[in-house]
Amino acid sequence: MTDTKNPLEVAREALRQLALRKLLPTPANYQVCYNEVANLPNVTAFPEAQLRHIVAALPTRNPQQKALVERLAAAVGKRSWPGIEDALVALGNLDAVHPASDHAPPPTPPASQAPETGTALLARVTRLIENLLPALGNEDQWLSGQARKLLEVLRSPAVDSQVLLTLLAGFNQRVSLAAEEQGEIKQTLLKLLQLIIDNIGALSLDQDCVQGQIDSLVQAVLPPLTLRRLDDVERRLHDVITRQRQARDRSLEAQEAMRQMLAAFIDHLAMMNQTSTDFQNNLEQSAQQLEEVRTLEDLTPLLKKVIDATRAMAENTANARDELAELQARARASDAELLQLHQELQHASASARHDPLTDVLNRRGLDEALAREIASVRRKNAALSLSLLDVDNFKQLNDRLGHATGDAALIHLVKTVRHYMRPIDTLARYGGEEFVILMPDTHLDEGVETMRRLQRELTRNFFLAGNEKLLITFSAGVAQLSADEAGDDAIQRADQAMYLAKRSGKNRVMGV
Repeated sequence: MTDTKNPLEVAREALRQLALRKLLPTPANYQVCYNEVANLPNVTAFPEAQLRHIVAALPTRNPQQKALVERLAAAVGKRSWPGIEDALVALGNLDAVHPASDHAPPPTPPASQAPETGTALLARVTRLIENLLPALGNEDQWLSGQARKLLEVLRSPAVDSQVLLTLLAGFNQRVSLAAEEQGEIKQTLLKLLQLIIDNIGALSLDQDCVQGQIDSLVQAVLPPLTLRRLDDVERRLHDVITRQRQARDRSLEAQEAMRQMLAAFIDHLAMMNQTSTDFQNNLEQSAQQLEEVRTLEDLTPLLKKVIDATRAMAENTANARDELAELQARARASDAELLQLHQELQHASASARHDPLTDVLNRRGLDEALAREIASVRRKNAALSLSLLDVDNFKQLNDRLGHATGDAALIHLVKTVRHYMRPIDTLARYGGEEFVILMPDTHLDEGVETMRRLQRELTRNFFLAGNEKLLITFSAGVAQLSADEAGDDAIQRADQAMYLAKRSGKNRVMGV
């Protein structure tokens, strides 16, 4: 071999050596020959391209894998074999402890942290059992005792894992049985509540006054139940019971007044009968005395007696007539009062909190629901969006097909919206063809997208007016409640956005 260091000569000699040795002219073979000719150590070239290809193929399904793969890529970039080795060993240990999956748990903490992790886990289990106890009640003494034993073991300084596992197994089995029993109790209570509601309707003094609320209650207690629905059931039931009590009390008052009037009428009849009897007796006595009269002087006192008796009879008759007329007027007034009460109850039943046509909340119900939602979202520091929607071209629909068809179109709209809205959302009729939807835990952009989705669903569900298919559309404005903003102000902002949507071509949604 030559000692020359000229690169050109080294290159020529390297090619000659490839030919003499009958080696393939690959970069690796050429590198070996070149190093020999140049008297350089035969160090293998760093396979950066191959290593980067391997790095790109490695999985990154969880944060731990992703961090280690990035660490390996950095070592490849630095051409650091020790760094590559460390990263690969860490990846191997991670896969050995936690096999790769879409939900791989975090890597095992160092041994020094194991006691702290175990203590934290025991504390969480302790809190879980403590929070579970109020829901289980005190009826099952064995379960309560088992829970106390579990808590004693969990709170002890040295926890015997075998004893803990045994107690947890027994506690878990008994809790599952208690949960099944609670479910059966819930279903039975629901049936009892439905029976009570049916009974209220059957015993109502005037069923027409409360039948609408009774029907709403029956629908409200259908499963699945939520705290929101139970609160609504409580308020509706309270309204029904209050109105029944009012009707009962007023009816009892009217009955007592009628009883007093009848008693007075009977007394007057008895008095009139007695007066008539006295008058008849006086006439009979006067007739007998008249037969004994011989002179005109004897006739004068007799005539005076008959005239006085007749005048007294006439006065008593007139007084009785006046008193009976007064009793009759009082009876008519009582009847009118009962009729007015009946009308008031019907009106109150129809307009308490629900719209009688669509059976959604009316303005009063909306005010209560909005106040409740605002208090809830501010307590949880959550978002609340509300939308005001208005049916497009509703007046033309009424004019062309009549108000009955217009009412049916509103009912169709409400059914469609209810089908696609969430259970936590609230729908209310704001007036005429305007409706408001309250959307808790919803930001403005989400609320706008929700209303657009409702528009698309409404276009897929045609409204049939006889044999005619009608496309019902609406324009809507959406507003997100801001800090310290009143509910009415948010509705006004949504109303302004709705008018912008109307002016932009209808069947649109605008957010503010």
